[in-house]
Amino acid sequence: MFEQTFKNIDDILHKDAGCSSELDYTEQTSWMLFLKYLDDFEYARQQQAELEDRDYEYIIDAQYRWSSWAAPKKADGTFDHDNALIGDDLIEFVDQQLFPYLKSFKQRADNPNTIEYKIGEIFGEIKNKIQSGYSLRDALEKVDELRFRSQADKHELSHLYEVKIKNMGNAGRNGGEYYTPRPLIRAMIDVIQPKIGETIYDGAAGSAGFLCEAYDYLRQGGREKKQLTTQDLDVLQTRTFYAKEKKSLAYVIAIMNMILHGIEAPNVVHTNTLAENLQDIQPKNQHDIILANPPFGGKERKEVQQNFPIKTGETAFLFLQHFMKVLKPGGRAAIVIKNTFLSNTDNASVALRKELLENHNLHTVLDCPAKTFLGAGVKTVVLFFTKGEPTQKVWYYQLVPGRSLGKTNPLNDHDLEDFLKLQQGLKDSDKSWSLDVADIDASTWDLSVKNPNAKDETELRDPKDIIEEIIALDKESESILVKIRELV
Repeated sequence: MFEQTFKNIDDILHKDAGCSSELDYTEQTSWMLFLKYLDDFEYARQQQAELEDRDYEYIIDAQYRWSSWAAPKKADGTFDHDNALIGDDLIEFVDQQLFPYLKSFKQRADNPNTIEYKIGEIFGEIKNKIQSGYSLRDALEKVDELRFRSQADKHELSHLYEVKIKNMGNAGRNGGEYYTPRPLIRAMIDVIQPKIGETIYDGAAGSAGFLCEAYDYLRQGGREKKQLTTQDLDVLQTRTFYAKEKKSLAYVIAIMNMILHGIEAPNVVHTNTLAENLQDIQPKNQHDIILANPPFGGKERKEVQQNFPIKTGETAFLFLQHFMKVLKPGGRAAIVIKNTFLSNTDNASVALRKELLENHNLHTVLDCPAKTFLGAGVKTVVLFFTKGEPTQKVWYYQLVPGRSLGKTNPLNDHDLEDFLKLQQGLKDSDKSWSLDVADIDASTWDLSVKNPNAKDETELRDPKDIIEEIIALDKESESILVKIRELV
């Protein structure tokens, strides 16, 4: 229903001089979507208050509400073009009045977990890039066609927003940082099996894909598909999902993505996770479950590295230390990391593998095929581990989809069915095997993916067959030469 509206918005932004890529389209659509959502949210709250015969205090002052400046309506509900700002007047209002007003909410909010604080954070980080007031007016009218007033509406909008995030990743630059293939996320959640009452954390949230998929999983009753109580739903809304994200655009997208999936006031903190000293993490800061795909390849400054016992400039290795510390004893984690982590011989990698194996049960390693992550030139693995007990055996699964992955042929849920079936019993197959930690070289703690059950890619042919083929080819060549001689 809303797909064409999203396409129309992109077309408008594409023609504006201030928007040059999918990243810009997603960013600009996000702030408009957020304000439209907020208007529908407040409308629903006001209606509920009327039914209960009580007053409702609006979050946004009247002149800054969506229905006042973005989409004013006449008494009959039709668009009021006479009172709608347009051109330079609209740009000036948005840049000089609206954004500064919304940014000020951060200072006025009671605490960071309120919707007011999120408003202030978003509009303190994001800027209006649309230069033409006529383009902005067209975009606002298209966004006004969208509705957030039913679960069906939100479900469709969340799906379309996910497509935008995926397209943003495909567009290159740093967009790929924000998108982890959803089939892989769903498989990770299926192995971890979160339950209502457990806290789920992602310290490198990106677009919050892990938390959104985990919310959908739990909202549908988990693996047992059980009916949720009102208390369950409240726990799911307010005391289940926690995230941190460093980059401004990703932070805004994460909040919008979680809201569209049904989480009204997301617990997303805009901060550099790695700036926190590991020694300062207390039991109250720990979580039951960690689902994450931290950025890799980055280099952190020396002062950031001082926050960690194992010093390294590799961002992903610092995140892994953070995750191991922030996980509760008995907690479960599924973390994507580049596969060279399993075999690197530098001191940090060896020390990190030793720490992981001695103090956590690394029960499963999923070896992902090339191009699982679009735009990423490195291969990855997923580490599944439980905190508080040493690893005895590691079960490996080598994911072989049987085709080359790419933009038009991405990873799908069917590709992971065999992995999920075998993982439940940690069973061996031609794609899976177990490694006894007692057999590992304690000087390197090497965990390289070496499939002992793999069949040879090509079977050696019998020499007689090869000779016969050569003779046949010689005869064919001789016949062709005879025909050519006849023509000459």
